[in-house]
Amino acid sequence: MTTTIHIDKKILEKNEVCAERLKKMFFAKNIVVVNFMSSPGAGKTTLLEKTIAKISRVKKTGVIEGDIATDGDARRIESAGAGWVLQINTDGICHLDASMVEKAVAEMPQDIKLLIIENVGNLVCPSGFDLGDDHKIIVGSLAEGLDKPKKYPGMYRKSDALVVNKIDLAPYVNVDPDKFVKEALEVNPNLRVFKTSATTGEGLDEFCDWLTGLTKKDG
Repeated sequence: MTTTIHIDKKILEKNEVCAERLKKMFFAKNIVVVNFMSSPGAGKTTLLEKTIAKISRVKKTGVIEGDIATDGDARRIESAGAGWVLQINTDGICHLDASMVEKAVAEMPQDIKLLIIENVGNLVCPSGFDLGDDHKIIVGSLAEGLDKPKKYPGMYRKSDALVVNKIDLAPYVNVDPDKFVKEALEVNPNLRVFKTSATTGEGLDEFCDWLTGLTKKDG
């Protein structure tokens, strides 16, 4: 007789239990939590750097930085004016999980009201792990090409908002931002869409206004 052990299911069940604890804690403290996800090189950290510089005067914002290694991103975000920053190095794991976030927020100051989690750059694994967040934001770069939303549908289906980044590169990479949006909306028609350039600043005000206007979801 052969017995099959579904390790993936056990891992996800453990993560869900931890994520539920986080949700209850964030709700009790009225902390809005957003999960930034993207492929490597989509410009997620630069976008976040420019975003923090704009919103830190409006709302006390904390950031958890997830990377395989190094703390360079955390130092950049701290310099941009975040109220609190903590770096998580996963040492090869391709995503953050709820237990990592739970350990991190134990050190978070009490006055943080917006927590941004910058996940590890990966278009597959991060979407499968609930971090107790209220909103998932997928950052898609025009330089990635038009095929990414349909090649990686799980990430786009799990997200609430799409930031089409690096729109200033459209003439050079021969990708139409509107066509990128169309491809994404065919995967998830409920996406809230923003078109941005962290280099020129285009679209950042609209995105920042939306981000700071987010309210806590019901617990």
